[in-house]
Amino acid sequence: MGSSSLAIDIERRTAGAREAAPDEVAVEEPLEIRLGYATPEGRAVLSLSITMRTPGLDHELAAGFLVGESILKRRSDILSIDYCGAPGSEDRQNVIRVELASHVDFDPGRLGRHFYTTSSCGVCGKASLDALHALDVSPAAPGKPRFRESVLTSIPDRLRAAQATFATTGGLHAASAFTPSGELLVTCEDVGRHNAVDKVVGSLLLDDKIPAGELGLMVSGRASFELVQKALTAGMPLLAAISAPSSLAVELANEFDMTLVGFLRGETFNIYADAGRLVP
Repeated sequence: MGSSSLAIDIERRTAGAREAAPDEVAVEEPLEIRLGYATPEGRAVLSLSITMRTPGLDHELAAGFLVGESILKRRSDILSIDYCGAPGSEDRQNVIRVELASHVDFDPGRLGRHFYTTSSCGVCGKASLDALHALDVSPAAPGKPRFRESVLTSIPDRLRAAQATFATTGGLHAASAFTPSGELLVTCEDVGRHNAVDKVVGSLLLDDKIPAGELGLMVSGRASFELVQKALTAGMPLLAAISAPSSLAVELANEFDMTLVGFLRGETFNIYADAGRLVP
């Protein structure tokens, strides 16, 4: 497995003075996700996605991506996950294949119709919402679970403290699944905010904790439509972000009864959707 950071030599300038210095940068490499599934003619393989990611937790990343596409619902839907690049190749660990269990009814045509929901290709809001309804994404249970505001405001500092690679590179996003009592169950980092969330969701799936109806999701950046979608398909009823949400993220959260919090910094935050889960 590749490292999440790379040591390099740089030239640092301070008030005009120059000096050679060591530094570390976050590693970014491609990961191709392939899907194996059963057909009447036998097993088939489909290349689903190539994403630029920070190496590490690739199995979880692939699983979480498939949860976000509503292909995986539970741990038993997976027959196997493994790297499948050419033997001996330096890129062997940049191709991963997820084999679906025989009971999973996978329709490649349906994927083609709805894949844009996570592709950031600029489709209209109504089409995006209709696609999620078509994927059988269910609204969160009203008012459940309840999160104390004092617990919520403690999460950003805990998330930052858990970001080991960010501490050395300053170049990664982070996401964490947390309980109503404030325990961080899973924290993941990646150059892509969507990948960090996929790694969290995939970790929960592989631990048989999906749907995650009792957990909140914290992200280190902004709250986009894509991240709200990923939280919803994982069954998570609350998404909190350090930065702002987008208009479509707010619309999606309201449509599916999700609590959406933005600008969570220190003791202050904004509630953009469903304040009913928050306890003063």
